[in-house]
Amino acid sequence: MEKVNLKSQNIKKEVIQIFKKYGLSTNHATISANALINAELVGAYGHGLSRLKMYCDRISKKVINPKPKIKIKKISQSISHINADNSIGFVAADIAIKKAIVNAKKTGIGLVAVKNSGHYGLSGYYAEQAVKKNLVTMIFTNAPPAVAPHGALKSLFGTNPICFGTPTGSKIPFILDTSISMINRGKIRVAARNNQKIPLGVALDKFGKITTDPKKALKGVQLPIAGFRGSGLAWMVDILSGVLTGGNHAGRVKDPFDDFSGPQNIGHLFITFKTNLFVKDYSNRIKDNIKKVKRLPKIKGVKEIVYPGQNKYKRFKMNSKKKIKITKIVKKDLESLKN
Repeated sequence: MEKVNLKSQNIKKEVIQIFKKYGLSTNHATISANALINAELVGAYGHGLSRLKMYCDRISKKVINPKPKIKIKKISQSISHINADNSIGFVAADIAIKKAIVNAKKTGIGLVAVKNSGHYGLSGYYAEQAVKKNLVTMIFTNAPPAVAPHGALKSLFGTNPICFGTPTGSKIPFILDTSISMINRGKIRVAARNNQKIPLGVALDKFGKITTDPKKALKGVQLPIAGFRGSGLAWMVDILSGVLTGGNHAGRVKDPFDDFSGPQNIGHLFITFKTNLFVKDYSNRIKDNIKKVKRLPKIKGVKEIVYPGQNKYKRFKMNSKKKIKITKIVKKDLESLKN
């Protein structure tokens, strides 16, 4: 898989212009481009520029609304409900996390539900915004069918990520952002586009056999983490982000790459709250918590016990200092979308 090096600022400008060409306002195009570039910088390539063409295709097919009339319904000082009007997911999520932050700063807790949205990239990207405001956050979103409920032959749940973030008393936040599947779907799609294999034991083909072929995996079933427990977590996220919010659920979220029959109507749930709701010394307590874990005896070959978010932070810092490496396929996407 050959790669080419490009400056992140140059790519960002290109992506903004592409989104504007497809009808997004300058503000919405910038929000979307920032999220895609961030995914590249943290090494989450399956959620980065490899998805740009998909978003543009969905706008062209009129299943993403480039000029949404997003409505925010105030339920209480703490709670808001957003109808995203089938906007690109980045914009809906950006509005929602900012509203959740404002609500939490006012009352101690912010709860924001979103319906009629689309794929919004990395949950951790939004969690970081809350953590920077010294808030604890939990974020949930559902996704197209990819994982079979435990005991079922057919996929129904998405890879439905679970995200948790907290300040740590240091510059590196604790951000746990994980799909409930053994591997996220974006990685499988990237592997399929680049003719690479996927790890053994993460997916089954349509006949129920373990496969390392990403194209067969996309037509088959992804395996959840921890067996029936992972299936249960996927179900939980489907309820929280789909049933509760008014979004699609129970397998009704459309695949963004393959199903242009209508909008995805994905649901998101953002929860933010102050660290000092119950204790005044949260910062000292979280530092003590992390220090205690890090001082544990280590198994052979392990130099440091890291908490979720540490490695991503290091990748971001390292990648921010150099050019972004993109595949020739993604470079071709950029060129075709510009012209």
